[in-house]
Amino acid sequence: MLQFRLKLVRAFAAKPSPLVAFVTVIVIGVVGFYSLHFPFRSATSLDASHFGHVFLSSSSNATISNYLRALTMHPHLAGTKPASLTARYVLNHFTALGLRTSTAKHRVLLSYPLRSSLSAHFGDGSSLEFQLGEGEGNGEVVAPYHAYSPSGSAWAAAVFVNYGREEDFRLLAAAGVRVAGSVAVARTGGGLGRGAVVEAAERHGAAAVVVFKEGDTWPRGFERGHVMRGGIGDPLSPGWGGVVGGESLGLDDSEVLRRFPKIPSMPLSSEAAERILASLGGAPLPLDWRGTLKSSKVTNVGPGPTILNFTYQGEMKMATIENVFAIIKGREESDRHVLLGNHRDAWTYGAVDPNSGTAALLDIARRYAILLRLGWTPRRTIILCSWDAEEFGMIGSTEWIEQNLVNLRSKAVAYLNVDCAVQGSGFFAGSTPQLDDLLLDTIKKVKDPDSDEGTTIYQNWAAGGGKSNIQRLSRVDSDFAPFVQHAGVPSIDMYYGKDYPVYHTAFDSYNWMTEFGDPFFLRHVAVTGIWGLLALRLADDSIIPFNYVSYADQLQVYNDILSNLLDKKISLHPLTASIQEFASAAKEANEESKKLRLQENSDHFVDMKIRALNDRLMLTEKGFLDVDGLRGRQCEKERLAAIQHELWRVARAIQRATSALRGDLA
Repeated sequence: MLQFRLKLVRAFAAKPSPLVAFVTVIVIGVVGFYSLHFPFRSATSLDASHFGHVFLSSSSNATISNYLRALTMHPHLAGTKPASLTARYVLNHFTALGLRTSTAKHRVLLSYPLRSSLSAHFGDGSSLEFQLGEGEGNGEVVAPYHAYSPSGSAWAAAVFVNYGREEDFRLLAAAGVRVAGSVAVARTGGGLGRGAVVEAAERHGAAAVVVFKEGDTWPRGFERGHVMRGGIGDPLSPGWGGVVGGESLGLDDSEVLRRFPKIPSMPLSSEAAERILASLGGAPLPLDWRGTLKSSKVTNVGPGPTILNFTYQGEMKMATIENVFAIIKGREESDRHVLLGNHRDAWTYGAVDPNSGTAALLDIARRYAILLRLGWTPRRTIILCSWDAEEFGMIGSTEWIEQNLVNLRSKAVAYLNVDCAVQGSGFFAGSTPQLDDLLLDTIKKVKDPDSDEGTTIYQNWAAGGGKSNIQRLSRVDSDFAPFVQHAGVPSIDMYYGKDYPVYHTAFDSYNWMTEFGDPFFLRHVAVTGIWGLLALRLADDSIIPFNYVSYADQLQVYNDILSNLLDKKISLHPLTASIQEFASAAKEANEESKKLRLQENSDHFVDMKIRALNDRLMLTEKGFLDVDGLRGRQCEKERLAAIQHELWRVARAIQRATSALRGDLA
């Protein structure tokens, strides 16, 4: 480029004139602008597909196994010294590979147990003190508790409330069962999170709640977790990043208090729960509950005659958490970021949740370091993110996103999340719809570890429904949630295995993984391969591989469902019209992508067009954000008008996304 400038200067200098001088300045300025913003591609860079093959061929199940063993030597609950040591392990790994690293520390409110007890006093006069813990870990493992539960005690009759849904409480009320003043015994699995179960029991007057996991679970395991409500992130810094010396609300602030339950709760093992439930008298078990209840010993719901003596004392305190990053700077579009993330904090040892994903992230870093040594540099910047305090409500990722929101909304291409990389058999994935085709194309390149040699994950998916297998990211249970719902960043979440029996218990250990979860670590290799290849495509493709036609198709599916559910007095026209316009814009974008790919490398004006298209593809997801969020419950009189208003809001969001995709101003 410098030689080209000198030739221009020499040519015009041979015949100087004011016009020539003016043209010279303009040409050099334009060339300089192009070289700064649209630099020529390296002539020595190898084909991107070659690096994809190298990435896959450099897999090592033994290496991933070693990472997981090191990560799970000790429990590492967020805010504790072992958690800090785990952060150092990840940071040192990135540094040893020669990657640029950084950390981000946040001061946040976490919650820990001090002491707890639970005893049952049965109708025949006998009593039983329950052991609250699995007896694993030589005292290293935190006692079973619900983070952010208030301290409290209760001496009250036990009553079984099934899943703690409103329909369950209605059935109890119809049977004349009084929940108020009792200790509610609830099971997980009804579609409600533990926090929602506690909130429902609180509304119905329960004095305390114990929650157990039924089904294919280890009977002595206690499922730890948090019961904070009303959003994600640090409760003391809602909407902004909690940093040292920054603004922090007080514990007595009304906005903070509404995030916490008003009645105490704790987890219970299924073994202990069955002992309590089998002793209940009172109203008979509703027929609707019998078919799904595992134990045949449970015949009644109470209340009583069994009395529970419940005590929990905990503390909330400020703690420092630490996110760790490795950055591979992009060659041509260093201001565009592809992020891969996993949290590393765990309730106990965390072999499945989350360190199967952490081990995969460490292996991706190792493999990318190999590619870098071979001469690869991504077109766009890749950031490997190791989050802290996810188990307390996605705190680490949320605080960082709040602190970097403007940059993320303008510069983040996509976020790829892996929480529990391996829980069992079967590949599962969810995404925002513009990433569907990329996900399907990627799993065509990765062998399925649970099938015959040579069979790809895609082949098994195609046999079982193809694209319809892809879930949507409406959940708020992992670190993709703040990226999708707060920053509007296109995202993917993936994992092997639907459920596993040692979730959040002291039995979630390296030994469990080697015996049951993934003895040969081949599922880990598969997830790592998909994760890393997705990032390579998003970072290296000249045109970002988004297909918004898939998005339009998904919107139309939801529109069709709504048309069958809603009152005919409600007009779907604004929604239908906005979806049709969005579909048209999506097809136009696809056609534009095809034309630009054919013209690629022809001149720098094409690079400008590609850059402009990529910006529109990135920004479109942001159009779906709505600052007001979802409305709460409405009274019946307001219902029709409220629904119609919500439909207009959705239509306007789709219109915003359409404008972003087209690059138009209204």
